[in-house]
Amino acid sequence: MQNKEITVVFYGRRYPRQDWQTNIDDEAVHVFLAKAEQEMAGFGVTLRNTVEEDVVIDINGYGDILNAIRLRSPKDNIGNLCLGHVIGSSPHCNLIEDIQRGINRVAFAPETIEPEDHNKKVCHNCGCGC
Repeated sequence: MQNKEITVVFYGRRYPRQDWQTNIDDEAVHVFLAKAEQEMAGFGVTLRNTVEEDVVIDINGYGDILNAIRLRSPKDNIGNLCLGHVIGSSPHCNLIEDIQRGINRVAFAPETIEPEDHNKKVCHNCGCGC
């Protein structure tokens, strides 16, 4: 595999609902990403992550969490897709598992991801507003 770079971007999160909260273990996510960075390097993939807190997403459910995480891979023409767009629905609502699925899909099967401008009629329920 040729070298490619994948960036996992975390937007800022705001929790406007009092009746729904989730505990995201940011430390566990960062530990996972550090390990994934090493693993992906063996496949010629540079994995990076960054936080862009100037963009804030209202979190009203798990789909919005997926919307607040973006994947970028310029080599694959993936500019800024939300994690939900890349993986579809989350079978277990396990954030680390979902991030891993997204990274692997971008790294090894980017051709299976619908383009951003795809004329999709049915929402993928990630909270991105399509």
